[in-house]
Amino acid sequence: MSKKILFINQEIVPYMPESEMATMGKLLSHKIQENGYEIRTFMPKWGAINERRGQLHEVKRLSGMNMIINDTDYPLIIKVASIPQVRIQVFFIYNEEFFQKRNLNNEQMAEEYNDNAERSVFFARGVLETVKKLGWAPDLIHCQGWMSGVVPFYIKTAYHDEPYFANTKVVTTLFNQQPQGSLGNEFKDCIAFKNATKETLADYKDDFDFMELGKLAINYSDGLVTASDSLDIKLKEYAEASGKPLMHFDANDPELGSLMADFYEKLL
Repeated sequence: MSKKILFINQEIVPYMPESEMATMGKLLSHKIQENGYEIRTFMPKWGAINERRGQLHEVKRLSGMNMIINDTDYPLIIKVASIPQVRIQVFFIYNEEFFQKRNLNNEQMAEEYNDNAERSVFFARGVLETVKKLGWAPDLIHCQGWMSGVVPFYIKTAYHDEPYFANTKVVTTLFNQQPQGSLGNEFKDCIAFKNATKETLADYKDDFDFMELGKLAINYSDGLVTASDSLDIKLKEYAEASGKPLMHFDANDPELGSLMADFYEKLL
């Protein structure tokens, strides 16, 4: 039986402009699928995505859930489309308040939007709840981009006892593409869910910035991938000091698919 890999991406070409992260989002899913794995791929439905051009449509049977974050209900809408050249189906997480009028590649994003904490939590939980609804148990989850930064923490805490995720390994890719600034003093309250409590995060700064989010992802991942030569030196050193299996992603390596597959298999 094929191993199942869940990709949780912040951006993917062709739905978002080409960037290191968006290119990897498409390329890695394609290469791993070519290597015989069963995959599912998720990303946010950013407001800049042209639904008509991308041929997105809502999946009624998966939509309709509500995510409660800080005592506020947020409706979850799931859309889907396919990248025909590589035969990859992409599921989109959408909520009008969080994604419709939000830029993505703005370096000042963290300073401009005060709902980044709620938005990242909504995205993470939205993906995991949708995967449960699909009845699909991933052997490994690969997270890319700060928007998926809380997923490793949730898999090892709030979702650890869920049958679909009980044995799931998690890999996080570290990029240089990361906004500066803070997620705010309320981030720990936003992330609280089931046994993922505020007390679990006692060792992290109360003013939770993006460096803390990177550390959180590293601490709760089983393996790490670097995708930027210009990765923040503090984050790189933290990753190396963690002792977690670590590899570097080279989009131009003709053996990329088999190298990543080998990396996954060592974790599994």
